[in-house]
Amino acid sequence: MANELRTEVEQVKKQEDVKRALKQTSIVKPDQAPKAETRDKVWLGTHLIVMVSLLVLYYVLQFKVFGFAARFIPFIQRLDKTAIAIVLLLAFAKLVDVYLIGRIDSPVSRYNLRRVAKLTLGLFLITTIILLQNWYTTIISIGVLSLILGLAVQTPVTSFLGWIYILVRSPYRVGDRIKIGEATGDVIDVSYLDTTLWEFGGDDLLSTDHPTGRIIKFPNSKVLGSIVYNYTWPLFPYVWNEVKFSVAYNADLEYIAETMQRIAAEEVGESMMKQVRVYRELLAQTPVNSLEVREYPAVLFRVNANTWLDAIVRYLVHPKEAGRVKSRLIKKLLAELNKAPDRVMFPKADAR
Repeated sequence: MANELRTEVEQVKKQEDVKRALKQTSIVKPDQAPKAETRDKVWLGTHLIVMVSLLVLYYVLQFKVFGFAARFIPFIQRLDKTAIAIVLLLAFAKLVDVYLIGRIDSPVSRYNLRRVAKLTLGLFLITTIILLQNWYTTIISIGVLSLILGLAVQTPVTSFLGWIYILVRSPYRVGDRIKIGEATGDVIDVSYLDTTLWEFGGDDLLSTDHPTGRIIKFPNSKVLGSIVYNYTWPLFPYVWNEVKFSVAYNADLEYIAETMQRIAAEEVGESMMKQVRVYRELLAQTPVNSLEVREYPAVLFRVNANTWLDAIVRYLVHPKEAGRVKSRLIKKLLAELNKAPDRVMFPKADAR
């Protein structure tokens, strides 16, 4: 049994989203840090040599050894400074690619971020060339343009940064069930500027977790300033749910507890509880206290605000199945408990 569980845990750990979530909750050891490949080291070394050569050339041009070409020296120096700046930018871009973007597990995220990095690098290169050739005019132009763009595209820019944050930190992915602000639903699309949800529940439509038929769109910038509730964390894609009944103080609590636990276990199913055991082992490798995760339903009693006890059965369920499971469970629990009304002693008539 233990070997079978260990095998299943290892199989689940091979899933990309689970590996990514485990990495996020673990301390990266030195030997797990991203390393540059040989070709990357050669590339960086070549750029270092070129930059040193350009610096030496700029230093040599300070002397009057090229008196015959004195009128060309200022122009050559500007070209040299431009070349140095370009080499530095290219080297910095390579470091970002190897040590930041290279750490991301998702190939799609790496591809998208590399496209963004290349676009950003191109803009910087053009700006650098113009700046070093005619710095005064360029500074004035960039200042005015930045002010205009800052006022005109503030929301799109922050939404784009939010998209990068979503790619890197993965607060949610397509397929996840989340709540952010007043919006609750399943993520069906994450674009450069906004996220689309397939809404479920809805304050003014449904009281359950059934889809409402509406979609919700919000800018990605919202993720930078809002709390995100993710119901489908890859390391534990389940939520706790409860069914509660009121019973009398002198009811047969042992019978009620045994009945509610048995019916809930039958409804949740052995396969579900087996999956919970697997994910419980994964949680043991994170800071989460896995001892609080029990695969079997639990029954507890609480004193009601009125003159009754609350009999509560608590169980784990997949969030997208919670409503259906709860409805079936209520029917089965009532059918079984009503077979022994003298032992359960539900509230009756005007004594509710």
